[in-house]
Amino acid sequence: MSGRAGRVVQASSIGVVHLHNDEPTPVPFQLPPAPRCFVSRRDELAAMEGWPLLVISGPGGVGKTSLALRWLHDRRDRFPGGQLYVDLGAHAPDGPVAPEDVLEWFLHAFGLKDVPASLAARQAMFRSVTAGLAFAVLLDNAVSSAQVRPLLPASGTVVVTSRWRLSPLGTDGARFVEVEPLGLVDSVRLLENIVQDDRMGAEPDAAGELARLCGGLPVALAVVGARLSARPRRSLGRELSELRAERLPELDADASVASVLDLSYVDLPDPQARLYRLCAWLPGTSFGVEAAAAVAGEPVDEVGGALEDLVEKNLLSELADDRFRYHDMLRTHARSKADATREEGLRRAIEWYVAAAVSADLAAKPGHQRVGPRYQDTGPMAGEPLEWLELERPNLIAAVHSAHGHGWPELVWQLCEPLWALFLHRHYYSDWIETHVLAINAAHECGEPLAAARLGNRLAMAYVNLHRYDEAVAVLDAVLAAGLDDPVSETTALSMLGRVHLGRGEPEAALRCYRQVLEVRVQRGRERGAGMARRRIGEALIELGRCAEAIGELERAEAQLADPVERARVRTFLARACAGAGRLDRARSLLDSAIRDLRTSPFHRADAFVVLAGIAEDDEEARDHYRSALACYRDPADPSAVRIRRLLDRHEHSAAADVIPEQTTGEHHRDPG
Repeated sequence: MSGRAGRVVQASSIGVVHLHNDEPTPVPFQLPPAPRCFVSRRDELAAMEGWPLLVISGPGGVGKTSLALRWLHDRRDRFPGGQLYVDLGAHAPDGPVAPEDVLEWFLHAFGLKDVPASLAARQAMFRSVTAGLAFAVLLDNAVSSAQVRPLLPASGTVVVTSRWRLSPLGTDGARFVEVEPLGLVDSVRLLENIVQDDRMGAEPDAAGELARLCGGLPVALAVVGARLSARPRRSLGRELSELRAERLPELDADASVASVLDLSYVDLPDPQARLYRLCAWLPGTSFGVEAAAAVAGEPVDEVGGALEDLVEKNLLSELADDRFRYHDMLRTHARSKADATREEGLRRAIEWYVAAAVSADLAAKPGHQRVGPRYQDTGPMAGEPLEWLELERPNLIAAVHSAHGHGWPELVWQLCEPLWALFLHRHYYSDWIETHVLAINAAHECGEPLAAARLGNRLAMAYVNLHRYDEAVAVLDAVLAAGLDDPVSETTALSMLGRVHLGRGEPEAALRCYRQVLEVRVQRGRERGAGMARRRIGEALIELGRCAEAIGELERAEAQLADPVERARVRTFLARACAGAGRLDRARSLLDSAIRDLRTSPFHRADAFVVLAGIAEDDEEARDHYRSALACYRDPADPSAVRIRRLLDRHEHSAAADVIPEQTTGEHHRDPG
């Protein structure tokens, strides 16, 4: 489920690669940093050479991820196509990640915005994108071969870590690398590397006993080493005696590790211990300083220092500047420590996410109408709001689910509303639908029918884009049946119903919807809204073959719109109408102008090239325009690109071309209403 989408580490650096056309595509380098202290593993590193699929298995805390990261970082120059990373969450509190969600994240990492809904379609697109690429994927904490297999690309190197061997992947050509706990000598060496003084050599028996109590697990050795490093005058014998005092003789190896963690926890100053407990309950699996400050209810400056101390003590890992995460074992340990303020802290954190998301939304889409109360006293975010929303997306989605699970419906819908810019521009359909279903129910529970209606129209747009028309109609009918005195909700719902009718091949019904929308918006003096309605009326009239009427409506629409992209979009439809009326010279002039103004909107630019192809003077010119349209898409598996390819193939096999070509985008790149 997408609500468990908390495990993609964001790219720490970005390059550029060219995939299937001339459009530059960002190169994702998503690996966490290489381990700071790493010893031995020579046999394992050697065994990993020369295999496109590697499965690294072993017990929790044994250093599987460190081994994979060391190997991949040392060979980064072999992967100019990028390095992807995902924590598959085999042992995460909210369960493992679904393969379809991972594929969506990976495709977005390669710059693709329109990702198909089904797992099979996403697999096909991922294979198309990665065909011939020299790149690497680290699939961390896998739960099963069934989770891994859909994520295998067409080429490149895949490294999988798991506590299980995942033997079925042998049929996919996997090389299996078993990672055992470190031996006594290597365990002591790791402690020496962390402590960096001569105590290990001065007290060899105590050093060996410390290593033995840590069970050869690097995660426990790192914690002990950090404690000793922070106490340069403490003898190993004293550390050992304290550890023994916390450990009962009958405990097994796992309990020995737990006692190591307990001793480090008990030794923490109160502020750090509290932060260690509370941050383990933050939604998602990585977090920033501000979220940590919110859950603790402390100033950011004070929390930042405490987080750095926890990193130094190896109780947290630092992913990037001011970005942190827990090892699975450490998160479980932190959550085992009771804290009476846990729920209060979690609510503060979710409220912080609401406020921050509202600020990002205001910056991303200024001037749009909102319902949530936080918009009244929040200003727009500085910087790149969409990049922030992308970075925090897994945590924001997890926060929606956490608020739902804790019975805080007002936070559910208030957090969902500001995610609109992210979903509109990045098309995370699984998250879009899941969060909006929860948010609509939450808004009704809170007695907020207006919020439910606005969110309902957004949910309907996702369904329409996916051609799930029956579900869209059910949502839109509920919006219209609510009987709200809100023309915005009503006209948006009617406009979306018009899109349903066009999608079903019912232009007369679409035209009736759009005319109702226009009437309301004209009465209310909504200039832009009226212009958008006239554009849609023009679209419906074109589908009906009433091109002369369409020209009049579209000319008025362009005059009412101020945004250059919206005006250029109108000119594309106006050109279709002119072509249908036999005014080919004007159609070409309009399309040249539209293509020039749609440079920042490649999908709409592709539509203009398709219309140009339909009115080309010769076959070669038509083929060139179809190819230009295809070049607007980064991947040939995109549904719109497939439709354009079909038009090109049809043209190459037939001398005749329609004057008014079929629509190619299915409107899945547009605003509602």
